[in-house]
Amino acid sequence: MGLSQAILTCLIDAPHSGYDLSKVFSESVGYFWQASQQQIYRELGKLESAGLVVSEVVPREGRLDKKIYSITEIGKQQLVEWMQKPTEPDVIREDLLVKIFSGGLVSVNVLIADVERHRRIHVEKLLTYREIEKEKCSVSELSTKEERLRNLVLMAGIKHEQAWIDWCDETLASLKNLSSD
Repeated sequence: MGLSQAILTCLIDAPHSGYDLSKVFSESVGYFWQASQQQIYRELGKLESAGLVVSEVVPREGRLDKKIYSITEIGKQQLVEWMQKPTEPDVIREDLLVKIFSGGLVSVNVLIADVERHRRIHVEKLLTYREIEKEKCSVSELSTKEERLRNLVLMAGIKHEQAWIDWCDETLASLKNLSSD
């Protein structure tokens, strides 16, 4: 997936300014696709040049004008075409795994500290996803197709974080056994 598809996805429901789009992005697809505000603005320019989004300048008294972006029919069509193509699983790119792979170079305690840190981060993300689930995803509230599909993505995030926590727990147990050898 590219940043352009993630941005187009965020514009399907409603037009947004670049600033508002970056907020919508971080509160939705940002959980599984990272982009800075600068990257989003840069990509919006490219999407507009390609005719996939259009902007409307809204004058504001005493402040800079606001540019509101909307997805075009061509943008929607390109998103549909992209969705119809098969996707490949992402390749794992995880620094922690490389560190453990070459971990014989350092004290086991260095690895333990890093795995514990990763575990805390994954626990925090899991708690965030569980809060979202509690707030937005009770089964009775999942009445639309879009809500049910978004819930499936949330469930993937929950399972992903839980799998990392489980792996960290197993790895910590193994590492602690190594440190006692």
